[in-house]
Amino acid sequence: MERTAFARTLRQKSGLAEQRVWALLRSGRIDDHKFRRQHPISRYVADFACDRLRLVIEIDGGVHDRDEVVTSDHLRQTDLEALGWTVLRFTNAQVLSEPEALASAVRAHARLNTP
Repeated sequence: MERTAFARTLRQKSGLAEQRVWALLRSGRIDDHKFRRQHPISRYVADFACDRLRLVIEIDGGVHDRDEVVTSDHLRQTDLEALGWTVLRFTNAQVLSEPEALASAVRAHARLNTP
């Protein structure tokens, strides 16, 4: 499946945590930083990405606790960082119980990386 079509399918099948994060990020709601969801970067599709900040936000469900997925996530993050992106990871539980932590992390990253 072509990357754009794959990203579109992922957007349509997003879970509750991703929906909540998108409600927080969409339309520049955090300090006017524009995010895209299920955004293709190189050979990956990031859950959320802000081109201006070179910031990727990944939302990890329970499957991300499995050893093979932990290894895959690490390699993916290393590749994205080599391309100049910063990756912030949050669990479903974190974004559902404390969404402001995600907003604070985005703001902190922006302060450190915006001229």
